[in-house]
Amino acid sequence: MSILLPPQGSLTLCATLYTRSSTIQQRPVALRSLRIATAIATRIVLAVVTRVAFTAGLGGAALACGGNGTEGLGPPVEPTTIPTTGTVVPELAGFDRVITDLMKKWGIPGGAIAVVKDGRLVLARGYGYADLAAKDPVAPDALFRIASVSKPVTAVAVLRLAEQGRVDVDAKAFALLPNLTPPSGSTVDARLDAITVRQLLSHLGGWDRDRSFDPMFRATQIAEALGTVPPAGAETVIRYMRGQPLDFSPGARYAYSNFGYAVLGRVIEQASGQSYGAYVTESVLRPMGITRMRLGRSLLADRAAGEVRYYDGGGTTSSVFPSGGSVPWAYGGFHLEAMDAHGGWIASAVDLARFITSVDGLPTRPDLLRPASIDLMTARPTMVWDGSAFHYGAGWLVRPQQGNWWHNGSLPGTSALIVRTGTGLAWAVLFNARSMVSGSTFEQEVDPAVWEAVAQVSTWPTHDLFSQYP
Repeated sequence: MSILLPPQGSLTLCATLYTRSSTIQQRPVALRSLRIATAIATRIVLAVVTRVAFTAGLGGAALACGGNGTEGLGPPVEPTTIPTTGTVVPELAGFDRVITDLMKKWGIPGGAIAVVKDGRLVLARGYGYADLAAKDPVAPDALFRIASVSKPVTAVAVLRLAEQGRVDVDAKAFALLPNLTPPSGSTVDARLDAITVRQLLSHLGGWDRDRSFDPMFRATQIAEALGTVPPAGAETVIRYMRGQPLDFSPGARYAYSNFGYAVLGRVIEQASGQSYGAYVTESVLRPMGITRMRLGRSLLADRAAGEVRYYDGGGTTSSVFPSGGSVPWAYGGFHLEAMDAHGGWIASAVDLARFITSVDGLPTRPDLLRPASIDLMTARPTMVWDGSAFHYGAGWLVRPQQGNWWHNGSLPGTSALIVRTGTGLAWAVLFNARSMVSGSTFEQEVDPAVWEAVAQVSTWPTHDLFSQYP
C-alpha cells in the first residue's frame, strides 16, 4: 500500500491517503545545513498522522494501485554493498546516502533518482540491481513501471487536446464515448451522464473504491460478467461500470479513482483518432524529447529492453490470464495493459525529469502547455478542498503556498514519486519493489528522506546532464 508522509508537499494517492499535521514549511535554498536536516527528520518522527483510508474492497485485500498487501512475503534482500551507476556529484552525496540507506534498511533491490535544479539535470543515479539473479546493476536511465505517476501524463494529454480544440474539459465524458454502452439489461445511474472531463481529471466523478470497489483490479470477474475472454480490457471495464451505480453525485466530493482516468484514456482516443499510447507518445512525450518511455506489459516475457525486474517479497496470486496458474503479483496479478491511462507507463527517472520540466510553468525550459493550461492543471477544484493546505488539481496534488506539485505511484514491485517544488527543484525517484518484508514503511520514508538530502545541499552544481541521456 502506498503511504507517504510529506514534510513539504508530497503524499500518496493509491490505497491510503495520509496527511500530517505539521508546521514545517519549505526552507529557502540558502538555509540548508545538517542542523536543519536533523530538525526536519525529528519533526517528521513527531508528526501527527491523519489517516483517510481508501481501500479497494476486493475480498478484504488492501490494494494500492494493485496488489494484495503483505501475505507470503519472503525475507528481505540484504546487500552488504549497493552498486551505484551514473556520474558522481560530490555536492549531492546526500542523495546517494539517503537512497542507499533506505534500500539497505528495507531490502529494496533497485532504484534510480533524477534531480533537476533550474531546468538542469544535476543528478542521475542508479542504485542496486535491475535483476537480482543476473546481478545487473540499475542504470541511471533504466525503465521502471511508474504506476499512478501515469496520471499526470494523461492529464497533460487531455489539456493538450483541449488546447488543440479537440476536447472541451467541461464536456460530458460519456457523451464523447457513444460506443461504450452499458451491458444489456443494466439499470443505468442517470448521474453518469453528468460527469465532465474536468471532474474526471480531479477525481470528482462519483466513484469511491472505499465504498464499493476498484474495477481496474477486477479484470477476471468483469470479463466473466460480460462473457468475454479474461482479462478485461479498459473498454470492457468501462462498459461494465456504465451499468453500476455511482457512489456519490459527480462533483460533490473527492475520491481517488483509477477508473476515472481509464475513462480519460478513451476520451483521448476518441478525440485524437489515435490509440491512447500513440497520441501521448507523438503529441506529449516526443515534443518533450522523451523517446524511451512506453506503455508497459503485464508479463515478464514481455519485459521491454532496459526495463528492470520487479520484486515484491515472494507473494503469489492467481493469474488474471487464462491458464496462467499461480504467479508473482508483479507478473500477472493484475492487467497492466488495461491500466494504460491511470497506471500503465514505464519510464526512467530521467524521462520523468524531462516531463516535469516541460510542464512546470517555470522559465528555465520551454513548456509544452500554455500558461492557462498549467493554471487549470494546478487550480483548486470548486469548494471540495476548502480549508485544506493542499488539493488535487488535474493530475497533480498541489500545495499552493509553497508552489509544490507531486504525485506518487505504487504497484506490487513498483514505487514511484515525482515532485516539482516552487524553488526550481524537481525530482523523480523509482524503485523495483515497494515492500519486501511484512510491515514495511519504506514508501512512507522515501519522500522525507529526499527532502533531507535537499536540505543538506549547500551549493548546487551548475552542470546539466540531460545531454548524457538522449
